[in-house]
Amino acid sequence: MRKPVVDYSTFRLSKINDPRFSHLKLLLGWPVYFLLYFLTENLIPVEKCYSVHCWLDDVIPFCEVFVIPYVFWYVLIVISLLYFMLYNVDGFKKLQTYIIITQVVAMVIYILLPSRQDLRPDTLPRDNILAQLVGLLYTADTNTGVCPSLHVAYSIGIASVWLKEKTASRGWKAFVVVSVILICLSTMFIKQHSAVDAFAALPVCLLAEILLYGNYYQNRLFSSRRPGQTTKAGQ
Repeated sequence: MRKPVVDYSTFRLSKINDPRFSHLKLLLGWPVYFLLYFLTENLIPVEKCYSVHCWLDDVIPFCEVFVIPYVFWYVLIVISLLYFMLYNVDGFKKLQTYIIITQVVAMVIYILLPSRQDLRPDTLPRDNILAQLVGLLYTADTNTGVCPSLHVAYSIGIASVWLKEKTASRGWKAFVVVSVILICLSTMFIKQHSAVDAFAALPVCLLAEILLYGNYYQNRLFSSRRPGQTTKAGQ
């Protein structure tokens, strides 16, 4: 069995500033996010929110089976953070920082440009366990603070970090990519988000990608050019 790179059995809160455990402070981004989420959801009236909509929303049908990948998103976040926390601390830092960047940008947008979507069906077209689960999601999560979609942003961040993980198998990477694609689609098929929300998440992800992996892509670009380069002396 693979051994964790950090022995968390010795962790105590008093040791949070210890170099072995200081990366765990990044997890504080979650309670801050939940606090801001609660405030924006409860202090910004629905009537003050801009209704997000595009023609794609009218083409995409409601399909309750997509609630499965939508809910799997929560599982994928936990699995990914736990894996990198145990086996790749730098990957953990990258993923959690990616999440924090997208959280901060999204929250600023939610406050400065409040948004909502009015796509949810008044009555669910079918009565089955998956449709009932969608109904529970509707009850638990309001239709405000939707653009950009953090469901999409986190998912792209997770895929980005996993694809750069050298110890991950090709099969697992393929599974993550397919899961992320289905998660992104699920936001639109269960009418939790407009297609606009999904596309709006892309520049947010690009910002996080540049901030975290700018040097990574730069090094890959230059290393790919070197083998084919010739000097004047060799011409």
